[in-house]
Amino acid sequence: MEGLIGRKIGMTQVYDEKGRRVTVTVIQAGPCPVVQVKTPETDGYSAAQLGFDEQKPSRLPKAEVKHFEKAGVKPCKLTKEFAFDADETVKEGDLVTVNIFDGVKLVDVSGVTKGRGFAGVVRRYRMRGGPMTHGGHSKRRVGSIGARDLPGWVDKGKRMPGHKGDVNRKVRNLLIVQVRPEDNLLLVEGSIPGAKGGYVFICKALKK
Repeated sequence: MEGLIGRKIGMTQVYDEKGRRVTVTVIQAGPCPVVQVKTPETDGYSAAQLGFDEQKPSRLPKAEVKHFEKAGVKPCKLTKEFAFDADETVKEGDLVTVNIFDGVKLVDVSGVTKGRGFAGVVRRYRMRGGPMTHGGHSKRRVGSIGARDLPGWVDKGKRMPGHKGDVNRKVRNLLIVQVRPEDNLLLVEGSIPGAKGGYVFICKALKK
């Protein structure tokens, strides 16, 4: 299995085998039941749909509840597909745990960043702003946004005030410091997107 669904617990510090103090992010990785198996014969590709975090059946559409009942697993709040190797045997109802990362050194973690609401260009894009003294009247404003030449309109993609955060982001090649199967925990070096308690997707590093 190439990846797993998890939840960001928070950050702490641990000591590695060399005695170095390392800042790590603690992730509750799984366990994730296999809800559906995609095969080349029926779907054109090989993948497994995993679920995470149990949900009350009354809070899901009947079609989704039947989908989980067909696989023989409890309804979940979140589902996502992950590829698996051709020689790997996966069937519906199996439980995928953090043990899939045994022997893996690097992972890619994606999640939704914290939403910061409406923000100006100084906070959103770290622009310098105008002069604060000597009669400056454009301290935290955008400044000129149009072109002097014809046609004089504002270019698409112009950095301007707007909603900040709450977007999908992926951090690549994070080092796995510890795998704790007894607690379903994965400790990775560095920070990952999202707030505490947010859902994340952990995959084996693609580029390394």
